[in-house]
Amino acid sequence: MPARIYLRRITHTDEREFLASVQASRALHRPWVQAPSTPKQFRAYVRRLQRPDHRGSLVRARGTGALVGVINLSNIVLGNFRSAYLAYYAFAGFEKQGLMAEGLREVVRHAFRSMRLHRLEANIQPGNAPSLALARSCGFAKEGFSPRYLKVGGRWRDHERWAIIAS
Repeated sequence: MPARIYLRRITHTDEREFLASVQASRALHRPWVQAPSTPKQFRAYVRRLQRPDHRGSLVRARGTGALVGVINLSNIVLGNFRSAYLAYYAFAGFEKQGLMAEGLREVVRHAFRSMRLHRLEANIQPGNAPSLALARSCGFAKEGFSPRYLKVGGRWRDHERWAIIAS
């Protein structure tokens, strides 16, 4: 089956479309994620993605180029560890279509084959059933539970730790 999506690195030229998508997705994202929602936050985000230990990809619909979602790799460590943290979110109107699963599988493939990483870890809030299902469908396995792990929306929130290891 031909890919319905393609990935592209995030750049400054995406600002207007990205911020409009974040605005339209506020209800979908709350309380799970805090995407950059102002020009200042977006520019800081793009600067962070230019560092060697961060990568950010836009998931776009093939054919229309519509902005489907975002997949980020952060704290990329090479050497003997070869690991990164993974974060992702869909934009409103593109959830529950399998498009983010296609994008996530492609990022995992790239991380393991091209970047030669060994492990990717995603930390997901226990109540975020769609995100947990996405991780599970892409081969991630639950490894544990981290109480008050990450501050989201001004509150320390519990997270489940999910990971996938290169085969």
